[in-house]
Amino acid sequence: MRLIRTILILFLLALGAFYLLEKHNISPKEAVHDIGNVLEEKKSMLESKSVPEKKLPKITLKGDLFLWVGKSSGELTKSLGDPLRIDKSAYGYDWWVYTDQHEQYIQFGVQDGEIKTIYASGNNLSTDPIQIGQSYDEITKHFSFAKEVSYNEGVSSYTFHLNDDDIKMRPIAKIADNVFVQCYFDTFTGKLSSIRILTADVLLKHRPYKIEYRGDLPDEPNLSDKEWAKVESGMEQQIFDITNVMRNQFDKKSVKWNETVSKVAFLHSEDMAENNYFSHYSKNGNGLKERLAAKEVYYLSAGENIAAQYPDAPAAMEGWLNSEGHRAALLNNDYTHLGVGVYHFYYTQNFVEKP
Repeated sequence: MRLIRTILILFLLALGAFYLLEKHNISPKEAVHDIGNVLEEKKSMLESKSVPEKKLPKITLKGDLFLWVGKSSGELTKSLGDPLRIDKSAYGYDWWVYTDQHEQYIQFGVQDGEIKTIYASGNNLSTDPIQIGQSYDEITKHFSFAKEVSYNEGVSSYTFHLNDDDIKMRPIAKIADNVFVQCYFDTFTGKLSSIRILTADVLLKHRPYKIEYRGDLPDEPNLSDKEWAKVESGMEQQIFDITNVMRNQFDKKSVKWNETVSKVAFLHSEDMAENNYFSHYSKNGNGLKERLAAKEVYYLSAGENIAAQYPDAPAAMEGWLNSEGHRAALLNNDYTHLGVGVYHFYYTQNFVEKP
């Protein structure tokens, strides 16, 4: 009896399915194809899970700097005047640089006449309720840092995963639907070193954290040699300016630009990129001493910082500040001159003490 009842149920289910296919004019072959697409979509969702956005905490940002994202370049020049220079970035926007090259450094990322991102470090910045030099604990009174930060745009979803080092050194907080604040901390002092304000599309281009997503990601930078040369030159100047602002924060003497030493630094960055290695020593065994001697650079002492695959110059600078050996060179008060060389995303600083 149980067998007969089972057969009857299966027959009724098959009859119902046939009725639905006929009613909607779908062949059995087409029906199987449709089910396959649904299964494939579910598989993709499992591999790239969508994390629901958490309700944003109420954050009151009074500082003028936070209000510039979304404003026009015309408003910027009307308020602050012309920038010291305009540097091309690798991500479609240009950096408008404002700095006294000693106490304060701000660069605004402008694309199609609109401000998309800001990086700032130094003294007397209008960033209320937080300030450069405040402790980590003081900053967390205003921002809640989490290991997962999500962003949704239409059917696309993105989740940034921060590891322990990220949370300690460069945590990020979402302050609006499309705007984030990245806080860079000096892990040796536990104080805020600099801030970056950026829109979601800029964050997705930089990809500073591990990312899990459903949807599309922006393409990686694909620039011509001429375009890269402009980007590299801009990043070299940014590293030089930020170096002196950082040195001033620690009461160290400013360093002067040295063009010959910069050429030495550039050739090393280029060599590392072209020959796929990362070291203070070239594949032929030459170190900084030999590279400086080859360009007839005379000095009393010298030091070198290298970095690779950071999304831009400010990120590389914060990396050096948080590495003991690199920090020692960055803040060495004996050095008098600096040469910077950037090739694609390889960065070299060469410090020298001149007699």
